[in-house]
Formats: sequence, C-alpha cells, structure tokens
Amino acid sequence: MSKKWFGILLIAFLIGIAGFNLYNDRKDVTDIGEAGIAVNNDQTGIAVGDKAPDFTVGKMDGNEVKLSDYKGKKVFLNFWATWCPPCKAEMPHMQSFYEEKPENVEILAVNLEESNKKAKDFADQYKLTFPILMDEDGTVGEAYEVYTIPTTYVLNEDGTVHQKIVGPMDVPMMKNLIK
Repeated sequence: MSKKWFGILLIAFLIGIAGFNLYNDRKDVTDIGEAGIAVNNDQTGIAVGDKAPDFTVGKMDGNEVKLSDYKGKKVFLNFWATWCPPCKAEMPHMQSFYEEKPENVEILAVNLEESNKKAKDFADQYKLTFPILMDEDGTVGEAYEVYTIPTTYVLNEDGTVHQKIVGPMDVPMMKNLIK
C-alpha cells in the first residue's frame, strides 16, 4: 500500500512543479501593456527604453539603409521570413497601415537570412511597398536577439525602444502603438 501512495504523491508533486513552471514562464513572457496590447516582458533582446543598435544593410532594391537615418521618426522594426505563417498573416495588415500611416512613422521589415529573390517574390505576391531590408547573414537579428518571428521593435523618434512585440500585429494594434 505505501508504494502506491508514494507513487501517487510523486506524480502529484511533479505535476505541481510542471504547472508552476508553466505559469511562471507564461507570466514573464507576455503581459497586457498599454492600450491592451500584448507585449513581451522577457529579458531577451533590447529592453524597452534602451537605445536601438544602429546598423547598415542593403534594401531589397539594392540600396543601403542605415537605421539612424530614420532618427526623428517612429519606426516599426519588424523581423520576419517568407516561410513563417504568422509573418504571412501580418503582412497585409502592415501594408494597410503603411498606406495610411502618418508622415513621421516608418516600417522597416528586416528579412532574416533569405535570398533577395525569395524576399522579392514574397513582396510581389503580397504587394508590399514598405522598405524591406536584407539581413542575409543574420547579424541584425543576432544584435536584436530575435529568436521568434515575427518580432517587432517599435522605436521612438530618438531611437530608443518604445515596445517589443513578439507575434503578428494588425492595423489597430499598430495605430495604438504610435499614439
């Protein structure tokens, strides 16, 4: 009889530990931020309030772009890939937002480690007109510690991080983030 009770108590104890860990992991990663927007509160990547690391990369059209060139504008710095289903879901929303965005706001979509042809085919398919940056060797994604895509850093006019969003965005969310 005692072996049976020991086994039951051990299983209950292990389930309790697993539940506690899952609760704490979920609590640390996602919270409801201002305007009811789900935001990431984990400690990976650049933290809210930090200066966003500057970088220079090629755009899909072949020209180079430097993040610091956008100082004075709010920037959605979005990390994505063509194979990512949530990225595919958010792209039409980003395009709609881009078409009606205020003048002092910019979207920079950083394609992670894919060929220019793949990104161009994707952009043509989704009729994307916002700037697509090519991080072909992954150094920008690495600097921002992007492990989940899509991930978007919303930058203030002074280049500091206003918000970090892990997961797809939609137009209402983007509008709330620039208020």
